[in-house]
Amino acid sequence: MINTGISTGKKTVIGIADMKLAQHGETLITYALGSCIGICFFDPKIKLAALVHIMLPLNMEAGRKNPMKYADTGIRETLKAMEARGALRARITAKAAGGAKMFETAGGDSLGNIGQRNIESVHMILKMERIRLIAEDLGGSVARTLLFDSVTGEATIRSYGRPDTII
Repeated sequence: MINTGISTGKKTVIGIADMKLAQHGETLITYALGSCIGICFFDPKIKLAALVHIMLPLNMEAGRKNPMKYADTGIRETLKAMEARGALRARITAKAAGGAKMFETAGGDSLGNIGQRNIESVHMILKMERIRLIAEDLGGSVARTLLFDSVTGEATIRSYGRPDTII
């Protein structure tokens, strides 16, 4: 058996435009990261992990019905939830995967390059929130599955036809 760096405990699935916290050995997992980005947050002292699956760079909705859909509000809401459980901003680190360019569009990149816009937004918001991005697997043209071990803080990226990558 190959050691993937993922704990053997319970797996908690994070959907698209969703976020979950884990603190009891769960593995957080999200699928279908094409142009979307999965961002793993970890406070190593209290072993609190979070994974948010964002779809778009900025929240322009008037009522902010689903803040987890967007990089700016999704990151900020995740940090608030972690801090409510005892995490300290100075200890929280982040890892990110996704942001692929999944489709070529005729006549321009405005829709076809949402992955790049997501990457830029995630980088900007993490910097504004003073969260250290310690590892990333962003861009390219392949979809990813992201698994995050809430005990070790290791993130494993799986892509079709490629070996697993641990960041």
